Amino acid sequence: MEAAEATPYNFGRAGQISNDQMRAIAMVNDGIARNLTHTLGAWLRSQVQVGLAATDQMTYAEFMERVPDPAYVCLLRLEPLGGIGLLQLDLSLAMTIIDLLLGGQGTSDSVRDVTDIEEAILASVLSVVMRELNAAWEAVGLRFTLDKREPHTRLARLMPGSERTLVVTLDVQMEGATGALKLCLPAVVLNTIHRRLIAVKEQPRRKFEDGGARVQELMGAAKFEGVLRLPATRISSREVQSLEVGSLVEFALPRYTPAEFVFGGLRVCTAVPVARGEHRAAMLERAAEVVVENPQLEAVAGGVA
Repeated sequence: MEAAEATPYNFGRAGQISNDQMRAIAMVNDGIARNLTHTLGAWLRSQVQVGLAATDQMTYAEFMERVPDPAYVCLLRLEPLGGIGLLQLDLSLAMTIIDLLLGGQGTSDSVRDVTDIEEAILASVLSVVMRELNAAWEAVGLRFTLDKREPHTRLARLMPGSERTLVVTLDVQMEGATGALKLCLPAVVLNTIHRRLIAVKEQPRRKFEDGGARVQELMGAAKFEGVLRLPATRISSREVQSLEVGSLVEFALPRYTPAEFVFGGLRVCTAVPVARGEHRAAMLERAAEVVVENPQLEAVAGGVA
């Protein structure tokens, strides 16, 4: 039996995150960025665009070299693994967010450190970020808890300088400022997360019996706009300008042209307007070719056709 060929071990790569792990983690962070675009925009009532800018591996000492002074950095507790991480928000973004929440236009004249009152205002926005992080990593049992803000003088003592970390940079664009939201997470914790991600991915998806019937039952109670109308026809602008009370508008349609019943932006069938008791009604005649009035319903129309 031939002996297996020995491969030299590179101690410099200890704790290094593999390419497969990077791809899996990047997919999760990309989803977090998309969700934050909507939730932060709704929370701040402003145009916000969040995108995944970079996912870099570096030592904690290298990360510290990139943290400006002053900076807005908070400690993150990673439960139940017992690890810690950091969240860094550019002060230019912090000032813009604070101005928006205080009723301003989202402008910042200068970049400075935040006061205690402004820090309390930022806490509401960071709680939204934590909610999205926890929703994304819930499948692997990881939970982020936002701890206190750390002064720049204490950051160097939180981790060894040689600690391998993964730094996730989210690019945040607002009407009044552009900046970054960064997460610094220990590589050891992420290796554990990746093993759980693989386990969750390999689990067979649950199949619910009568799932389609249940969806149809729930959608049966949904209400969409319905309208009975004549087919569209062209009218000259001169006729429209001369309209007044009592005017008779002549449509270029045959006398017995039926009306169209349009439901949720889809032309369903032709119909005749009638009366039913004290209400208007439509007597349906025949199915019409499905025409999409609303581009968002194009996929639905394809299924109906």
